[in-house]
Amino acid sequence: MRSWARLIPNYFLLTLFLLVVILPILGIVLSAFKTNQEIAKGPFSLPARLNFDNFVGAWVAGHFNNYFRSSVIVSTVTVAVSVFLSILLGYAFGILSFPGQNLIYAVLLIGFMVPFEAVVIPLYHFLNRLGLVNTYWALILPQIGQSISFGTLWMTSFFRTAPQELVDASAMDGCNRWQTLWHVLWPLAKPAVLTLVVLFFMWTWNEFLLALIMVQDDRLRTLPVGLAFFQGRYVADIPRMAAGSIIVAGPIVLVYVLFQRYFIRGLLGGAIKG
Repeated sequence: MRSWARLIPNYFLLTLFLLVVILPILGIVLSAFKTNQEIAKGPFSLPARLNFDNFVGAWVAGHFNNYFRSSVIVSTVTVAVSVFLSILLGYAFGILSFPGQNLIYAVLLIGFMVPFEAVVIPLYHFLNRLGLVNTYWALILPQIGQSISFGTLWMTSFFRTAPQELVDASAMDGCNRWQTLWHVLWPLAKPAVLTLVVLFFMWTWNEFLLALIMVQDDRLRTLPVGLAFFQGRYVADIPRMAAGSIIVAGPIVLVYVLFQRYFIRGLLGGAIKG
């Protein structure tokens, strides 16, 4: 009984925090299926029926079809390239040894430490001179450079804690460095890599400032920027804005649900090893 008495305050606080998080999300989901007349009844009132007209209106009238395509293109390319380069760089800094290793590693980490807001204006002028403004490359290349800084730190930490016996045994069996990475260390690195995929996808999908500054063509805008312009046009249409918010947040929730087991395993593995 005493143990339960001690746990009651903990469960009370956890329930309170859960309600603080869940209730706003529930209000947005319910609002997305309502009409403007039903919104007046309150954010948590149930809609008379599941009305998908708000999603159709946001998708078509709000040009969310274009925004969604742009977000998928930018996120897919950025995540794929960033993860691949992070694995190679982490392997190089965590397992191999070469001249200037510590200096190059420090330079790479500068990209992770410098706030993006401090370099976005010079970056705009640089990309404008290259003729890349108003293209997908203006969104992809800076985010790759920013992502691999953290990815290098993440994967280097993993490879430095990998069993050295496996690396030595693979070398004795005749494996070269490429084979050691993909045939020996890759199976162990999957949780860490999938965690990196989820993090990169969340950061890239939610990126707002870069997409706002680098792209003025409405056809190339990503979902977060498109949602901001959408809210400006439909500020009085709460159900349609709620539907647009769900369209933006839905893919992130889906990716996390699909990879949550690996995501948590990768975070806990890094915490235990660190």
